[in-house]
Amino acid sequence: MPTTFRIAFVTGATPDKWASRWRERHPKDRLELVPVDQADQERVLRAGEVDMCLARLPVDTAGLHVVRLYDEAQVVVVDREHVVSAVEEVELADLADEQLVTDPARVPGWADVSRVERLDWPPMSDREAVEVASSGAGVAVLPESVARVLHRKDAVHRPVVDLPPTTVALVWLVERDDEATQEMVGITRGRTARSSRG
Repeated sequence: MPTTFRIAFVTGATPDKWASRWRERHPKDRLELVPVDQADQERVLRAGEVDMCLARLPVDTAGLHVVRLYDEAQVVVVDREHVVSAVEEVELADLADEQLVTDPARVPGWADVSRVERLDWPPMSDREAVEVASSGAGVAVLPESVARVLHRKDAVHRPVVDLPPTTVALVWLVERDDEATQEMVGITRGRTARSSRG
């Protein structure tokens, strides 16, 4: 009997190539890809709304399996007229006098370099943060793939070279460690349909 397998993915993660391989191997089963904000990635998984998640670390690993897939650089998003748009890359200290609109907890070292009192920004989605940055009211620091997906004509992004990369991982509940789950793990790790687990 056909089943449905649901995988959530955060903005910027690209599940397409893995989804294609899954569908080739399981043509009778339905694979559903569910976009999710990073703030909700753990909640949907723990609530059983999805079977697995392409999540952005860190996550609370209690009760979860985590397989790291790839790292990506972090960038700063600014409005097109901002001085940062004239350079190829920046260091975090170059942003010390800026209003950071993304959550400072997501930007390692921000508290050490910032020289301005942060305004009382409400929590924002990545899309909202890019909108605010493009208006010139502040800057947003995001994974590069997120900045690309949310790109606007009135904004630019530049690498922040001294920030550690962010990591995208495949995450699932320990009790959900079944054959279908291991099949998807194998696909993301490059195992072919004929190779065994190992």
